[in-house]
Amino acid sequence: MSRGLFAQVRRLYDWVLGWAETPYGAPALFILAFAESSFFPIPPDVLLIALAVALPTKAFRFAMICTAGSVLGGIAGYAIGVYAWDAFGEPIVAAYHGEAVMVKIKAWYAEYGFWGTLIAAVTPIPYKVFTIASGSLSFPFLPFLGASILGRGFRFFLVAALIRRFGPVIKDWIERRFNLAVSLFTVLLIAGFVAIKAIGH
Repeated sequence: MSRGLFAQVRRLYDWVLGWAETPYGAPALFILAFAESSFFPIPPDVLLIALAVALPTKAFRFAMICTAGSVLGGIAGYAIGVYAWDAFGEPIVAAYHGEAVMVKIKAWYAEYGFWGTLIAAVTPIPYKVFTIASGSLSFPFLPFLGASILGRGFRFFLVAALIRRFGPVIKDWIERRFNLAVSLFTVLLIAGFVAIKAIGH
């Protein structure tokens, strides 16, 4: 990843983090979680961590807000896949280089169904690709919704639990080694796509 791209990501990260220092942190968390499930690149975990570090006794409340926003955003992504694939869905998937993944997960959904969406909800794979794909591939809505609630809830409540225990240490590590953190997340992202391709074979 180039230095310029690191700088852009850092600016976006700082902008997201800045909401934790305002009275609108919780509503911003909901909006960020909603947007990340359908188009926005920065995961809501960033703001969830900041809010939970600032107010550890409310960590699980923030996790609930984050889960609700993410699930509703996932429904919006699903709707994009169903009703607006050409106008919005395809460009969003293309922006995340998810075209090849779309081909693989069609077979993946047919074989694994509910569990495929559940795995996608937990992993660092861009969830927006899966929500839009689920709609465009006519994946049944109720299993999709159930997997979203379980998967996203598990992920965000796990983050909240870790922050209650190790919050300041985690936040300090990200601040001091931001480029490394972004690189590690990128590696996880690539590994996730590789895993999808492997499962699809």
